[in-house]
Amino acid sequence: MTAPSYPLPFGVFSVGAGRPRVGVAVGDHVLDLAAALDDPVFDNTTLNPFLARGPREWLAARAALQALLNSTDSEIVARRERHRIPIADVRMHLPIDVADFVDFFSSLEHASNAGRILRPGEEPLKPNWRHLPVGYHGRAGTVVVSGTPIRRPWGQSKAPDSGAVHYTPSSKLDIEVELGFIVGAGSPLGATVGVDEFKQHVFGAVLLLDWSARDIQAWEYVPLGPFLGKSFATTISPWVIPLDALTGAEVTPVPQDPPPQPHLTGTAPFSYDIGLELRLNGHLISAPGFASMYWTPAQQLAHMTSNGASLRTGDLYGTGTISSWDKAGYGSFMELTWNGQQPIRLPGGDERGYLEDGDVVTVSATALAPDGGRVDFGQVSGHILPARSTDTDPGFAPSLPAEQESA
Repeated sequence: MTAPSYPLPFGVFSVGAGRPRVGVAVGDHVLDLAAALDDPVFDNTTLNPFLARGPREWLAARAALQALLNSTDSEIVARRERHRIPIADVRMHLPIDVADFVDFFSSLEHASNAGRILRPGEEPLKPNWRHLPVGYHGRAGTVVVSGTPIRRPWGQSKAPDSGAVHYTPSSKLDIEVELGFIVGAGSPLGATVGVDEFKQHVFGAVLLLDWSARDIQAWEYVPLGPFLGKSFATTISPWVIPLDALTGAEVTPVPQDPPPQPHLTGTAPFSYDIGLELRLNGHLISAPGFASMYWTPAQQLAHMTSNGASLRTGDLYGTGTISSWDKAGYGSFMELTWNGQQPIRLPGGDERGYLEDGDVVTVSATALAPDGGRVDFGQVSGHILPARSTDTDPGFAPSLPAEQESA
């Protein structure tokens, strides 16, 4: 009988008031890696020291874990059991120290939908879109772990039919369903990383919620693109799925026309068949699929370094909204409600154009495992809190760190 394989997602956890450390999820338990593998690299508060070891060590650690979990030797079984902790008893933390954050715009369906919504009567795609993975450089310091409350942001906005500009809380708070990819092995400044070098640099994937204030974004994005409408928060799931656990989900990418430039062409290009589900307050409202994404994660990585920009351990990049041509797979509320003009109706009769205070957004995902089972990404979620009072209000209080705010 073939020994079972495990996805072995890596994360950072703590128990009670204990110091955070690295573990892997095995069923409904967390395995404390520093103790189980007797390796001090896992006795750290982030995955970064382990990721910096590079792909050979990533695979060696995975092989050691598989052997540990599949062993029937009594001593090894006893050691394994000593260092297993119920997931219900742990607190999860941000898994990496984020170095840089880049977000892309790589779904043909989403880009086309957004163009039709925001620029009716015009060509939905800009001329460059089919030639390169469009993206922007985000704010690494506002990446937070799943479960961190999200404050409705303040910002400037201007209604299309008004000449007045207002500084108010966003009234069009949105979410984009994405995957995030985490760089483990860096690259030198001035060097480029090819499409076929993807697995030499990227360790794994997480679920990602790209919070977006559409009214703020609409006013500020010309001519330089997203800034304050995006930078207030980005949420990622606590568990990082290693790429080695996703080989069973690799698929041929969608055709690209025109053919990409040579530096964006690989010898064996692939994408991933990953199914996602978007829930609002527990109700399923959309089920996007990643396999239809136009630009692949490997092409996105190659594009990021095509000008010689370096990679660093802990770099995070988002794939952009994962969407479809029909409402059942739309990956944002802008699409689901057509910019608020067609509100969605929830069980019980509530309607939503955009997110309201108190709403909870949750995204989950699964993919085919190499052994034919399923890889469970877990979930990523965020709870919307009301905007803070203005600083002219005596009741205004500065923002608290996320850990204090969620206590």
